Amino acid sequence: MFSGKQTRPTFKSYLPPLQTDVKRSPQLPIKKLEAKLLPGEIVVNEANFVRKCIGGETCQDDLWGKLVCTNFKISFITHSSLPQQRFQCTHRLLGEHDVPLACVEQAVTVNDAKGKQKVLGSNQKLKFNPTELILYCKDFRIIRFRFDEAGPESAKKVCLAIAHYSHPADPQLLFGFEYVGKRYHGSTGERVNGVDPGGGLQTPLFDCSSDWDREIKRTGASEWRVCTINQGYFISPSLPEFFVVPVSLADQDLKQYACYFNSQRIPLWCWNHPSGSALVRMSNNSDPQQQRKVEQRISSAITKSHPLRSDVFKSDLDKNLPNIQDIQAALLKLRQICVIEPFEESEEKWLSSLESSRWMEYVRTFLRHAVEVVYMLHSRHVSVILLEKEDRDLSCVISCLVQLMCDPHCRSLHGFQGLIQKEWVMAGHRFLDRCNHLKKNDREESPVFLLFLDCVWQLCNQYPAAFEFTEVYLTVLGDSMWLPIFSTFLFNCPRQIAEHSRNFAISKSIHLGQDQALRFPPVWDWSQQFSLIDQTLFNNPLYVGKIATCVQNGTVKTFTHRRSKKNYSSTLRGLPSALRNGSFSHHDTLTRRNSLVLRLRPDLSQTREQPESPSERFVRDWFSRPADLQGLLLPQLLPSHLSLWKLFFLRWVPEIQIPQGGPVTVFHKLSVLTDEIEMLQNQLRQYKGAGGTPNNTQVEHSKMYFKATSTPHQSHGPPEYLSSSFPFSPVGNLCRPGILGTPLSKFLNGAKIWLSTETLANETI
Repeated sequence: MFSGKQTRPTFKSYLPPLQTDVKRSPQLPIKKLEAKLLPGEIVVNEANFVRKCIGGETCQDDLWGKLVCTNFKISFITHSSLPQQRFQCTHRLLGEHDVPLACVEQAVTVNDAKGKQKVLGSNQKLKFNPTELILYCKDFRIIRFRFDEAGPESAKKVCLAIAHYSHPADPQLLFGFEYVGKRYHGSTGERVNGVDPGGGLQTPLFDCSSDWDREIKRTGASEWRVCTINQGYFISPSLPEFFVVPVSLADQDLKQYACYFNSQRIPLWCWNHPSGSALVRMSNNSDPQQQRKVEQRISSAITKSHPLRSDVFKSDLDKNLPNIQDIQAALLKLRQICVIEPFEESEEKWLSSLESSRWMEYVRTFLRHAVEVVYMLHSRHVSVILLEKEDRDLSCVISCLVQLMCDPHCRSLHGFQGLIQKEWVMAGHRFLDRCNHLKKNDREESPVFLLFLDCVWQLCNQYPAAFEFTEVYLTVLGDSMWLPIFSTFLFNCPRQIAEHSRNFAISKSIHLGQDQALRFPPVWDWSQQFSLIDQTLFNNPLYVGKIATCVQNGTVKTFTHRRSKKNYSSTLRGLPSALRNGSFSHHDTLTRRNSLVLRLRPDLSQTREQPESPSERFVRDWFSRPADLQGLLLPQLLPSHLSLWKLFFLRWVPEIQIPQGGPVTVFHKLSVLTDEIEMLQNQLRQYKGAGGTPNNTQVEHSKMYFKATSTPHQSHGPPEYLSSSFPFSPVGNLCRPGILGTPLSKFLNGAKIWLSTETLANETI
């Protein structure tokens, strides 16, 4: 069968021969697309070969990958990459293409062939195979996924899973419970009681009497005391266990009066003015027959706590401010405008639509009312009671704004966080209902906290050197509402935290400590979301603190800022140097061409026929003096002084992401200068301490994320360019059918932008 003659080979190879002397490079295996899961997070459903739409009508920039639904988020995993900024925040809990389920406003499925679409809800059926999924998010994003190549059954299942898990039926089904239970409690219960209540956190949580004692001493409220009658939530289910009341009110009287107020919410002390005037919040009286008697007794106790025994002024917030339904309606209109899907309206109508949403009007209304309360406390030296039906919504906004305007401590980072913890979290703001985490009652949903952050941003925008935190911090804080992990924005009141966490621990057989409840982490532990480098973006380099250091002739000196002649409030906006507290003098002109804002009148009251009120005179007199960044700060309230919070509301719009353009670039230039000054000061200190040349072997870590200059040992690389959406870089989230009709040519040329786009395009950073 086999011949002994050797046959000649007939196969010819067209490949080059193997080089045995060259070291082989290992073949990298193709990575499997898997979602990164947190403790307690599980994959519910997924679909392969899904296309995420990026940019405009064409699909050349779209991404291919896997769409995954977990019990926490919607995750899109892809091997493709998008151009990113070097300076970019990296979230530790979310990937670039991840969306928390709590952030989903609506999930809409579309079938192109049948021309059908359906808004999905919990436990609903889908009768057609979806070819597209559109997610409308509460942070104004619109994200589109196409199922052209995916299996119809897997596409349908993942859409139904997203709809179901984004509508939890019970608070304990929110991901935060699983996350805390798995992360902080092992099988042997080695970490009893969850998060360490100390943990190095500098922000007071006001969940113990010592935090309230320190606040009383800090504000000099000597005639007020910490009350403990609500321990175990015995008196009121929505109040904290510890709060502050007048010294002259006995515990027995408070127990008797509690039944006359809505939800048994006894009047709460908020803050004391240096003059002795107190800011108090109170719910309405539920018993008309006892109303006069009880309110008279409360007012008398507040009067006795004042050094001058001044009268008490009552401010009815329900009569003077929009209600929660009005605020919600304004946000819905604003969302339609800022999303800017294809439309045929002209550019001129966009600004009028923005005005008709009434969002900016409500921001002005809340700021104006806070100024009136400040006038009563600061100028009239009388205590003020904020009256609201349930004392859980509008009073939170006004009390915080008043303290921000009056108390420089609240403008620091930890002071601001403690303010929110005290006036929102512990005072019982309904975050669970207002954020609508369970999506049960749309009538209870309202962006009250977002409105407050917008008001704070207006103050920061007018006085950028007076606040320690930045616009980035406010934006991240607003986004944290949609992360159902932290106790700060997850519940309606402290008692709800205790009850639900206790029941969850029992159902999961989790061993608890003395508190008999899970300890949810507060959002103020920012290390859970961002690295230390990213957290430096929260720090305002222009902040003028109470005590600052300077170097004079080689000597380090400290000084306290009083009334500075230099006006820091106009530093970032490029306004004339003669501006005093935001008012124009007769010889000032706007330096920006093509400005939307007309020349401002120096005194609005001169155009009125009616006489000037005392509060208006107080405001006018204050604006005639130089601003004291460590004293009282009042906002300008003309419509031209308030602008849209673009970094929050317009950050997902492709047209506004202009490279090298917008206030972020200006802020970066100023940050570089501030960083360089601080580095030079450190070198001078080292020079004096060492008695010789400064030691450059170890470069001190700067407070700023951007370095001023390269070190001597580093080569000068190409300049870094920032976009208007810094530091969020939302390239992967700019998903919309088309980019048409956005009227930003006029919007971006407003007087609020310092440098023109043409100038910035010709400059390097």
